[in-house]
Amino acid sequence: MTQVYQGSCLCAAVSYELLVSPKAVSHCHCSQCRKGHGAAFASYGSIPRTALRILRGSTSIKTYASSETVVREFCMDCGSTLFWSRSEGKFSDWVSIALGTLDTPFLPQKQKHVHVDSAVLWFKSSNLSPQVD
Repeated sequence: MTQVYQGSCLCAAVSYELLVSPKAVSHCHCSQCRKGHGAAFASYGSIPRTALRILRGSTSIKTYASSETVVREFCMDCGSTLFWSRSEGKFSDWVSIALGTLDTPFLPQKQKHVHVDSAVLWFKSSNLSPQVD
């Protein structure tokens, strides 16, 4: 039996479900992810876009093209970061889910920190490891 994961934004205007378990779980330290989350890094897991179902609030989702090929989606009511995806090229049919918005418990089998060369100085580099199993 496949686990279905539920998620929502801070104000609950947007709710969604994932029909598959997130893959490629990463904690991104790039400046765009840091700014989008307002934190030292952003945690995402990816799924095929066809496995994402918006249950409520699709009209509350605002998109922002943060670069030529990346689109970020957030709740325009509360500002919660929800998703990002590539608008073209490899993996453009996948979407990355902001794992902090999941309401269903999720424990990834593998996770990694990426773009650690961009990590902020106040987050101790000794806390970073390229791969956590």
